[in-house]
Amino acid sequence: MGQVVIVGGGAAGLMAAVSAANQGAKVTVLEKMPQIGKKLLITGKGRCNITNNCDIPELIKNMPGNGLFLYSAFNMFDNHDIVDFLSQWGLETKVERGGRVFPATDRAKDVVDTFSNILKTLAVQIITGKRVKKIIAADNTITSLVTWQGEEYKANAVILATGGASYPATGSSGDGYDFAQNLGHTIIPIKPSLVPLEVSEEWVSELQGLSLKNVSASVLCNGKNLTTEFGEMLFTHYGLSGPIILSLSKKVSELLAQGETVFIDINLKPALTEDVLDRRIQRDFEKFSRKQIKNSLQELLPAKLIPVIIDLAYIDPDKPVHQITKQERQRLLHELQHFTFTISNTRPVSEAIVTAGGVNTKEINTKTMESKLVKGLFFAGEVIDIDGYTGGFNLQAAFSTGYVAGMFAAK
Repeated sequence: MGQVVIVGGGAAGLMAAVSAANQGAKVTVLEKMPQIGKKLLITGKGRCNITNNCDIPELIKNMPGNGLFLYSAFNMFDNHDIVDFLSQWGLETKVERGGRVFPATDRAKDVVDTFSNILKTLAVQIITGKRVKKIIAADNTITSLVTWQGEEYKANAVILATGGASYPATGSSGDGYDFAQNLGHTIIPIKPSLVPLEVSEEWVSELQGLSLKNVSASVLCNGKNLTTEFGEMLFTHYGLSGPIILSLSKKVSELLAQGETVFIDINLKPALTEDVLDRRIQRDFEKFSRKQIKNSLQELLPAKLIPVIIDLAYIDPDKPVHQITKQERQRLLHELQHFTFTISNTRPVSEAIVTAGGVNTKEINTKTMESKLVKGLFFAGEVIDIDGYTGGFNLQAAFSTGYVAGMFAAK
């Protein structure tokens, strides 16, 4: 068994280290940050959405960025395997809405600590604060790598698990793409995948901090509804964020890159048909007939939304409810079901949860995660051109590719 060096101590790198060590390899993890698992610590709002409790076809479907490339990896190490693996080491999990799997403790730190304990037990050497400068290959075969501190590490295999270019503060600054490119690999251009959206409507700042549940949001382009998500969203000072917006952002990003004009259309009451919602509004109007319209919608909308919706419906906020015309009520109804924003841009890649683009999947062996160009070079996680929706899918891809890369790098 040889020496395996893993560049990156995130989800993919840690899983790769466990896998390679279990095969008997001598494993070293080089992490440029002061600690391992920094991005893991912030996933799932600090709770760590480990995976998703669905079947493999569903996992693939939720990886719009080259999901089929992961077919072998998911079959070798799937969502049940990661749950069982963590359980064996004392970390229990729970399943929440949408099949999302979290540690029972609700603490991402417990996931990182569990990996730390496992790697200690397996005698894996973890060296933090070590930034790799160059990976060296002779005759298209990996021989060693060199750090910026000038140290050389001999290696029979190197696993690149450097992450994407999102959240650079966690160490994912995109240097893995440079290593791969210098060794002859093609890099598919980087785009933000799960990323908040900026809007043209300046008044959105009035809604900053407002979170909505059980709403639907649709991507509109050239008069067509291209895709819809249902769930939670959040308003920010620049636009829109939250789970359903992040899930729509990949499509939005692609359309903006093509020069298209894109809108996000929010239905604030998706459970109600137009007729049912109209009757609901009329009931509220009867109940609050003596009040001004601005004081009559508190049972229908959050306080922050009321003045905005009234303004968009061109209704005088001080007008008494019993004086509201049918046309005004129809405009109000329309705004409740078509609260529309013009998308001006995505937030930068540095703010994306996940990066689309990366090492071309055509140049990687799907069964082993080894480079087809350089012997002994393996890839795991987000450095590869793969990306998924929110809900634990990206972490599962990291764990699965890490597991496979570690296993074959050790052989």
